[in-house]
Order: sequence, then C-alpha cells, then structure tokens
Amino acid sequence: MTVSHAVPVTVAVARRADPARTDEMVAWMRAGTGLAEAFPGFLGAGWVRSAPGSGEWHMLYRFADPDTLRRWEESPQRHWWLTSAQGIVEHTRVERRTGIEGWFDPPRTFDPPRTFDPPRTEAVERLDAAPAAAPPSPPRWKQAITIWLAFFPLSLTATLLTGHFLPGLPTAARVLVMTLTLTPLMTYLVLPRITRALQWWLHGQRAPWRLPR
Repeated sequence: MTVSHAVPVTVAVARRADPARTDEMVAWMRAGTGLAEAFPGFLGAGWVRSAPGSGEWHMLYRFADPDTLRRWEESPQRHWWLTSAQGIVEHTRVERRTGIEGWFDPPRTFDPPRTFDPPRTEAVERLDAAPAAAPPSPPRWKQAITIWLAFFPLSLTATLLTGHFLPGLPTAARVLVMTLTLTPLMTYLVLPRITRALQWWLHGQRAPWRLPR
C-alpha cells in the first residue's frame, strides 16, 4: 500500500515557439490547462512570456501532491496534448518545487499569486507585460540562514516561557507543546514575513535602503 504525502508540487516548464505563432501557442496552452482541470488534485496553472516579441514562454501548473501530478503527467490526455505541438513547441527546461522552497519564491506580478490560477483572459492580455516565471530558488545556505533567523527567536522565547509557566512538565510534553505552537507560527506568520523582508538578499538584489548610483 502506497502512502501519499500531501505536499503540493509546482512544476515550471520553459518552452520556445516561433513568435509568429503566438495565437497557436496561446490556444495550445489553454487546451492543456483545460485538460488538466479535469484531473483530481489540480490547483491551478498560468503562463507568461519573457519579453515582448519573445519566443520564450514559461508555464506553471500545480497539483495537490506527487500522486495526482503523476496521474496527470502519465495520462493519455497529456500525451496527446504534448504530441499535438510537435514541430511548433520546443521544451527547454522543467523545474519542480516542493517543501520549503515555495516560501522563497519571489513575488509574481501577474494576478492572482495566492490562488495560482489567473483568469485566462487576463493571462493572455498580460503575456507581454509579465516577467519570466519560476526564477531560480535562492541558494540553500541562504534558505537555511533565513529559517534559522525565524526559528531561533521563536525557539528561545518558547523555551523561556515553558520553563517559567510549566516548570514541572516532563521534557517530552514540553517539546510537544512547543512544536505544536511553533510550527503554525513559523509557517503562517514568522517565516513568510522574514522571507518578504529578505527578498533582496535571497535573490542577490540591491538592499532597498541603498539608493541607486
């Protein structure tokens, strides 16, 4: 019996097509999104163009877990969809993101970033204005430092509070209380704020307080 770990998976695919065939490219991507929508676990999709008149396209799609993603990727519907673009579309890169890496994604400018499912008309209208999707994740050492910066003050505070208010609690029970409290705080409050504040450093950009020369 296979146990599925319910961790959403985001797939970023870079594709290249003749700029003169933009209408065909958009229609093809719409068709793929329409097919994927019928599969359980589908969470959304979107696409952007890297620059006006460019033949580089970036498509993002997301599924609830690796199992539902695999069903889509191994489906005859997807196979037919991919083969229908032979001679038109060239696949250049595929990247998958799971786990904590999604916390370190830089903000997107196309709407809506929270639902990961922009309306199809808006997606087409903003193709030339949107930046390239799925830039590389920050180096792992920067991710580790960022997580430590979030975790250390929380862990220290929780240790002091539990030691003061629950001095007689067994060690295992104390750790249980701390982890049950710290996990949602880290996931939904502290880490998202720290990653937003450190976006410039995570992605090698100029510090926001430094004026351009």
